[in-house]
Amino acid sequence: MLKPMKNLLIFASGSKDGGGSGFENLVNSARNGTLQANIVAVVSNHGHGGVRERADRLGIPFIHFPAPYSAENYQKIVRDTNADFIALSGWLKFVEGLPADKTFNIHPAWLPSPFAGKNFYGHHIHEAVLDAYKKGEPVKAGVSMHFVTDKYDDDAGLFFRKSVEILPDDTVETLAKRVNEVEHKWQPIMTNKVVTGEISWDGKNSASLKGVDVEN
Repeated sequence: MLKPMKNLLIFASGSKDGGGSGFENLVNSARNGTLQANIVAVVSNHGHGGVRERADRLGIPFIHFPAPYSAENYQKIVRDTNADFIALSGWLKFVEGLPADKTFNIHPAWLPSPFAGKNFYGHHIHEAVLDAYKKGEPVKAGVSMHFVTDKYDDDAGLFFRKSVEILPDDTVETLAKRVNEVEHKWQPIMTNKVVTGEISWDGKNSASLKGVDVEN
């Protein structure tokens, strides 16, 4: 007998005029069977942005989440949607109060590294990586996925990491494009492993991580 699929809630900020490609990729992956999850809704801090446009087009319930981004408000959204797991896919607000063993994030950089934390997202990451590379500093570009604690881009719950080659003639745009391609390839696969229990964590001890796929 098949187990019922878990409910997955996605947080994706996008922007006022775009973004949300990772969210759409997860929806398409759920519909083609790559991701065995029921996507119950998508949440954005932009009430009328790129994420909402995609949600309306895809027929996914949309939730506008304005400030304050408190633990109580996060928890209410999770309760109201009956979510079993929470995926952060380009969510740019600090998260607190959610279960670390059920909440996970994708970060378009190698973790751990200096390219993490409050101000490192989108093109800011790739600019910083390329700047360090051009200075001759030892640096890696890549994609990481980790369970979410109350610390920004905490690598204690790191369960996936894949490098992306930096080319001598790279621009921010060309590097971002290759990183995004790796994100879109691997995010549904690794998300599926989390929601089906192949990857798990107790939310506290790194030694309890199971099923990780972390490139060295």
